[in-house]
Order: sequence, then structure tokens, then C-alpha cells
Amino acid sequence: MTNNSEGTRHSAAQTQKALRRSETLRLLAAKPRLTTLEVDEAARTLGIRRAYVYRLLAAFRKRPRTSTLLPKNEGRKAGTWLVSPQIEQIVEDAIESFYLQRIRPPLSALVRQVKADCHQAGLKPPDRKTILRRVAALDERRLMAAREGSKAARERYDQVNKSPAVREALERVQIDHTPVDLIVVDELKREPLGRPWLSLVIDIASRMVCGFSLSMIPPSSISVALALTHSVTCKDLWLADRELSFEWPVSGLPDLVYMDNAKEFHAEALRSAALEYGIDLEFRPIGLPHFGGHIERLIGTMMGAVHLIPGTTFSNVAERGDYPSAKRAIMTLPELERWFALQVHVYHSTIHSALKVTPLTAWKQAVAVRDTPIRQMTDADQRSFFIDLLPGERRKIRRDGIRLFNIHYWSNVLSPLAGRISAPALVKYDPRDLSTIHYQDEQGNYWPIPYRDLGAPPISLWEQRAAESALRAQGKRSFIEEELFSAVLQQRDIVDAARDKTRKLPRPESKDDPAHPTTTPVPEKDDLAQAKLAGFRVEEWPDQ
Repeated sequence: MTNNSEGTRHSAAQTQKALRRSETLRLLAAKPRLTTLEVDEAARTLGIRRAYVYRLLAAFRKRPRTSTLLPKNEGRKAGTWLVSPQIEQIVEDAIESFYLQRIRPPLSALVRQVKADCHQAGLKPPDRKTILRRVAALDERRLMAAREGSKAARERYDQVNKSPAVREALERVQIDHTPVDLIVVDELKREPLGRPWLSLVIDIASRMVCGFSLSMIPPSSISVALALTHSVTCKDLWLADRELSFEWPVSGLPDLVYMDNAKEFHAEALRSAALEYGIDLEFRPIGLPHFGGHIERLIGTMMGAVHLIPGTTFSNVAERGDYPSAKRAIMTLPELERWFALQVHVYHSTIHSALKVTPLTAWKQAVAVRDTPIRQMTDADQRSFFIDLLPGERRKIRRDGIRLFNIHYWSNVLSPLAGRISAPALVKYDPRDLSTIHYQDEQGNYWPIPYRDLGAPPISLWEQRAAESALRAQGKRSFIEEELFSAVLQQRDIVDAARDKTRKLPRPESKDDPAHPTTTPVPEKDDLAQAKLAGFRVEEWPDQ
């Protein structure tokens, strides 16, 4: 015979049945939504009807304990407390309004509160044990949530759902962004530019890096487009362009992309492209950071390697101390990209503590167990894939072409359509360079459409917006595109002039390096040695 928390005695068979039911119902209760198929499967597993599954699940969600599933015996339960309904209500009210608070009053204070409330109502207060038994009968999760916060209760009592078991290559990939702990310099003057952003895609089954993107643009739709396009592309030509020669066999469309809830991951372009190419999208549950552990641990490992490069900002101010990051910066963005690719190769060739093999070996194993071949893409498909991920607008094709951002675009491909179709057409644009947009025809093909004025300079969306703001500040509500381009060029001249003046100013000598108060960073010998590719050990983190 077995006693439950309420003192009722049950047989060993009854207890075992409740345990079996709790294992199944606990998995169902952890899901926010259930399908009929899942409930029917649970009913078959437990040998009960579907309606009874719903009844048990409702009770289990209110009180997620195995004893909830034990049969209820008839008659008064052992340990039932006999107090008047009025006193019972006073105790319950005191617990709700006084004890279940974030200030966490002690039990002794609750006892005093109940006694005071009873005296005020002209009733004899219950003894201390009666009040403590009421508190002991509270649901533990509810008690902690009320007194210590929902986060503490979630971490203590909620089931930590592990990431789904993933065996096949590209069955599930993760994407995320991070600022790089390094200051890069421009290619012309080797002047500090700032910290770039890294967008990284990782295959969960093998932990292989599928692709990445480094840019000075904060996370946006273009960051997602660049990283995902690199991940689906065959890397051979990309490596050859950077004079690199090593094995990086990851390419092809993933089955599912997993990401957090950042704005850029909820863009319409990403949803449309995923639907077009048969890619499922899944978002990390809000408030559950451990669901993104794989890629975040890899980012941490990669940033640890970046800390060896001159110009590193380290992870925080305390680590950096008085190290002059901007002064020591030596690496341009293309150089960092090449260095990072080599570091990815080192990572791929290092034994992973969770996998017990290298990610490269794990990738080959994960490819071998796929039920279906990886969906590879042609060069034309890859181009369309990238354009599909770009932001877009609907615009009418008029006789003077397409107007977007107060700029006119024209190509002879528009001649049969100009002024003849009333429905707006989809046009895609790259915010980094507005000199060409991409018109999508009825068959889904993209056509490049350049500026109508081919002599106009390429500009970015950010420059276009700044120029529009400047013109409106001058009182202009409407303007022609020549004025827009002229404003952009004037702003560029102002920036260049300011930069030149700043370079000519004498700079104070650095306390760290008084011998080199120069504009261009002068790395020390130790820094140059550290800048060389350094192998690193994959950090040992528990697998999820």
C-alpha cells in the first residue's frame, strides 16, 4: 500500500497506473496546443477513451502531480480539517491577499493575520497547525510563482523541453546575429570603422557552420538574406575567390530554420521565401533562452578566438581594461572574413565534446542517414533565392517606368507592360545599393531594372532617406530625383571633408604607447603573432 500527499492509501497497482499516466500527460501538458492525433495516440497508449484523456489532462494541468491521477476514495479523507465555512474563508483570503505576495511574509506573520481577521469577525481562530496545513496543501508551483516570480517557478517546475532529436543533415538549422568583439579598419586609410556584425547559420545534427555573413549593417532583412544565401550555396567558388583551399561541403536548402523572435526574422520576405522553397520556420519560445543554446555556444567559442586579434574589444569593459582597441585595430572587413573562414575550418576539424567526433565527420554521417537527398540549387536558383529574401514593394509600371523611393527605374523589358497593366507589380531592392531593383513577372522570374538615369550614382537606402530629410528640412515637400542625388553627393562631400580635417589634427599621445601617437594603428610584434590563425579547443558544454 502507498500513501499520497493527502494521506489516502492506494495499492501499488494504482500507484503504477498513475505513474504511467503522468509520464504521458506531462508531455501533453507541456504543449501549448494539442492536435487530435496526439490525443488519440495518448488514449491508445493509456488504454482509455479520448474524452477521459481530456478530463485527466485538465486536472493534471491544474495540479501537475502524480497523485492527481490516483483514484479518489469515498468518504472523508484522512486528515480532513473540520472548521466552519466562515473560518475556512478567512484562512483562504489571508493566504491569497497576504501570504502569496512578492514581499514573502513568513508563516508566523500569516498566523497572526488569520488570528486578527478572526477576532475582528468575532470568531475563534484556528490553531497554528490548521493554518500551516492549508499552506502545505497549496500547489508548489503556484506558491513559488506568487512569492518569487513566474520566472523562478518556470525554471524550478516546468519541464525543460530539450531540442528535438535531430539526426539528418539540414533537418534543422539555427540562425542568429552578434556584434563581433573586434574593431575593423577601412581598406583605403586603415582608419577604425567600428565593430561589424556576424550572422551565423549552424546545422544542428552535425554542428557544422552552414554559412555566415560579416557586415557593418545591424541585423536586418539583408543580414538574413546574405547569411542564408551563403548557407545554401556551394562553397567551392566562394573559397577560391578568397584564395582558400579546404573542405566545406555544406550546401543546399534546409528543411527547417530555427530562430529567435527578432524583428528581421518575422519579415514578410522571409515568410514568403520559406513558403516558396518549402522551408519550415520555427521561433524560439519567448523567455526560454536555453532553446537557442547550440548557436549561442558556437558564437561564444568563435568570439573567444576573435579575442586573439589586435583590435579586439573583448566581451565587456572589465575584460578590455585600458587596452586601446581602436588604436590596435589592423584588420579590414574582407581580411576578417577570410580569417573567420579559416577559423570555421579549424572548428570543423576539431573534436566536438558533445558529438565525440569532428563536425566535419558528423556532417558526413548526418548526410548518409537522410531519407531523401539534400535539395541542391543551381546558380540561377541561388540568385532567385537571395532576391526572394530581399525586402520588396508593390509598384505600378507606368509609361515612365517604376518609381521607388522617389527614383525612376527603366528597362526595355518593361516596354510591353508600361501603362498596360493596372495591378501593382512586386519589386525587390537591396538597401545597400538602390542602383538596380528587381521586377518579378507573372511567371515568378526576376528582371534587373536599373536607374532610368544611368549616370546617377549608386546610393544606399540610408543615404536616400537622409537626403530626403535634408530636402524637407529646407521646406521642400516635393522634389525631383536630380535634387535627391545632388543632396546625397553633397552629404558625402561633407563627410569626406570632415574626415580629412580630423586626420590633420594632432592626436594626443597614448599612455599605453607614447612612442606611436600615429593615426594609423601600429601593431606590436606580439599582436601580429596573435593575429595569425590560432587553433582553439571546442568548449565543453552539455548537449541539449
